[in-house]
Amino acid sequence: MAAAVHPPVAGASPAGLIYNVGMTSPTPTEPALIRHLGLADYDSTFTAMRAFTDARTPDTRDELWIVEHPPVFTLGLGADRGHLLAGADAIPVVQTDRGGEVTFHGPGQVVIYMLMDLRRNKPGGKLYARQFVNKIEQAIINVLGAYNLVGERVDGAPGIYMAGGPKQGAKIAALGLKVRGNGCTYHGLSLNVAMDLAPFSWINPCGYAGLETVDMRTVGATAVLSDVQQKLADELISVLAHVAEPAVHE
Repeated sequence: MAAAVHPPVAGASPAGLIYNVGMTSPTPTEPALIRHLGLADYDSTFTAMRAFTDARTPDTRDELWIVEHPPVFTLGLGADRGHLLAGADAIPVVQTDRGGEVTFHGPGQVVIYMLMDLRRNKPGGKLYARQFVNKIEQAIINVLGAYNLVGERVDGAPGIYMAGGPKQGAKIAALGLKVRGNGCTYHGLSLNVAMDLAPFSWINPCGYAGLETVDMRTVGATAVLSDVQQKLADELISVLAHVAEPAVHE
């Protein structure tokens, strides 16, 4: 049975969440705190993300929440329910306030929620939403590369897709964010590791009819979910801290 996630107070230690210890009080330049939620139901996690964001202050430390969800379809703000196909009624459907269309979350999938303040000063400087998305996608590409898989971006279609092989063009990672007017974000990304892929055939993933969805196992990478969770969280922190080289104008 999935654990309920109690809405945390920003900067506090919510019950039932395991996180890095030995850290100092939050400052704008500290890397995000990583919290491991384990298997948690979607509804309570969604509530907790919004509560955290409502309560945070300019000094609240950014956080990454690593979670695995029981089977659930989630809808973005402008999602068309027509993308729920035959069979979809076997799984709960939750309306969210993220961007994007319909997607599926289930066991064997890495989900990381990005509770970030894009306007504060960080080692890499303030981020615009498009830059933020680009860095998240790059972190996923880097982690796939560590397992000898090549992922790529597709213009106009957020997420990561297989760049070659028999599954070229298939989607392996999804991305959906909420960015509030004050620059604070929640929701995040999912990377398919070793899961039941059948529910993806009961929807038009991210609104694209006929889009094939794969996991790392399908394309030949044997990986332990907890290892991929930690690798991806660490890579997100690394990529977000990277300071881009200034452009050289000739």
